[in-house]
Amino acid sequence: MSQYIYGKNTIQQVIKSGKNIHEVIISENWKDERFIEVIKKRSIPVKRMSRKAMDKLFATSSHQGIAAKIDDYKTYDIEELLSRVKGKSNPIFVMLDQIVDPHNLGAILRSCDAVGVDGVIIGKHRCVGLGATVAKVSTGAIDTVPVASVSNLSQTCKKLKELGFWVVGADIHDAQDYRTIDYTMPLVLIIGSEGKGISQLLQKQCDFCAFLPMVGSVTSLNASVACSILLYQIFAQRNPI
Repeated sequence: MSQYIYGKNTIQQVIKSGKNIHEVIISENWKDERFIEVIKKRSIPVKRMSRKAMDKLFATSSHQGIAAKIDDYKTYDIEELLSRVKGKSNPIFVMLDQIVDPHNLGAILRSCDAVGVDGVIIGKHRCVGLGATVAKVSTGAIDTVPVASVSNLSQTCKKLKELGFWVVGADIHDAQDYRTIDYTMPLVLIIGSEGKGISQLLQKQCDFCAFLPMVGSVTSLNASVACSILLYQIFAQRNPI
């Protein structure tokens, strides 16, 4: 199976990664001839199309006048993720519960790449998959952070706990300040949706719940922002100056 991705930076990253590209579509008024030469040197077919036609084809106007047809992004099973961290002292996975906004998933992948997260776990149901918007927002992290798609997040969480992982949920119920938790162990960080938070089944799996203190009038943060703050707290604790 194949899909289209769009945006100059996204496609540049795919070219650098060596990923197979079936064709590139460029708007008729595209002016970056140097970039076209890079594409042609890879012997990638180039098709010209009007901006209006591209808007209709991709159901968005944010394609920046360039798109590429590639193979579908690979997802892994949990066993493949675990094999990647075999022998590592304190691996960390991020589990996403009911994250349906592709912008959130893309931004989370970008943060995960920045701090060296070993993998992201998403559900096959009620969670956005890997696609063009996720790729664009992630600025290449979609190719560097392995993503496992599982049928049951709660059962996966239970299995990871049996293997020695500790589970921290970003949640306000029975929670403690995120700065007071010890993160120096094999870890699963669970991030829920802004509207619903973490499901009750996953809440029961949490060894700790962490909240982010807020002194303003807003009562919640964007899921990807909250994830980034928690990841950098974990990174700072594990990598002191």
